[in-house]
Amino acid sequence: MPHTLFISDLHLSPERPHINETFFRFLRDTAQRADTLHVLGDLFENWVGDDDLADPFNASIADALRELSRSGVALTFMKGNRDVLAGDAFAARCGAALIDDPTLVDLYGTRTLLMHGDTLCTDDVEYQKFRVTARNPAFQQRFLSQPIAERKKQMLDMRMKSEQHKQGQAAEIMDVAPATVEKVLREFDYPRLIHGHTHRPARHVHTVDAHRCERWVLNDWYQRGGFLRCNAAGCKAELL
Repeated sequence: MPHTLFISDLHLSPERPHINETFFRFLRDTAQRADTLHVLGDLFENWVGDDDLADPFNASIADALRELSRSGVALTFMKGNRDVLAGDAFAARCGAALIDDPTLVDLYGTRTLLMHGDTLCTDDVEYQKFRVTARNPAFQQRFLSQPIAERKKQMLDMRMKSEQHKQGQAAEIMDVAPATVEKVLREFDYPRLIHGHTHRPARHVHTVDAHRCERWVLNDWYQRGGFLRCNAAGCKAELL
């Protein structure tokens, strides 16, 4: 049966070879049979710019995705918070189409909204402030003007500060804000919603203005790989 797959929050890095191999196996054994693969952000643990594609690890990931796209599987990529600097060169190397966050698609007759998910976490005010800064073109241009080694050092420092910030926050603060979810569902005329970011995989049903809206949260790949499979009959979360 025709179907589409969704993944996010893989956080691929050379330091986690078992997950990297799981990813390569997923592309070979599972994604090859899909119509489309949507990557909804945070494919990499860190991405310091498309000029780092010469790095052997980064190249291996991009080339594996390119092999998938060349096999006939449509591939899209949405930037997450970890790979916000991924751009046209990265997408071209992968054979992927860059899509906006959010993006509304017709998924086998069901209107479906795709997001990374971080914009739903509006209770985390400090993160939202940082998100605005990280997506500011002037900020990105200054960051990208530095040598790759310096960018990687700064990215590591930012990750450490992020982890310290998380430790000082209540768990619910870093999850989606229900009111924001309802606002988004209302704004896009009550679609199905698929997103990642929170690392809390689940299926939720929201009743908004008497409309029942399904929300799927994709799992992260820190411990084990997983994906969402959708077809004309609906969606199902699967683990690798």
